[in-house]
Amino acid sequence: MSEVSMAMAARGWIGTPYVHQASAKGAGADCLGLIRGVWREVLGAEPEAVPSYTQDWSEPQGEELLWAAALRHLVPRPLAAEAEGDVLLFRMRDGAVAKHLGIAGRIGAGASFVHAYSGQGVVESPLSLPWRRRIVARFAFPAGH
Repeated sequence: MSEVSMAMAARGWIGTPYVHQASAKGAGADCLGLIRGVWREVLGAEPEAVPSYTQDWSEPQGEELLWAAALRHLVPRPLAAEAEGDVLLFRMRDGAVAKHLGIAGRIGAGASFVHAYSGQGVVESPLSLPWRRRIVARFAFPAGH
């Protein structure tokens, strides 16, 4: 499936309410749940079970658990090599672990990404400078699994 199709699949989740740890299109998802749901929709079964997690998971230990999981299952891409459908990993605060995810919707002028955000649900947001400077890694979904 092409990167553009991954972006289209992600857009199908827009309007899904934000629900911590959920990954059900139309019913509820958090940022990881959106990635998981698009994976299932396009690629099939998820590659590993996701343990329960709290809102502040991995922060007290300073462990990059989400980044490590992305490295296990996604294909790392250079930060500058933007493509629609990329999985974007964000560090929301300096010194904090990276723990927000989104899927690139559009690239270039008018760049956007689809993500699940507390209080907003699944939305497509402009990939503005404040968001761009928080990106710490970029990944592609695998071609198949």
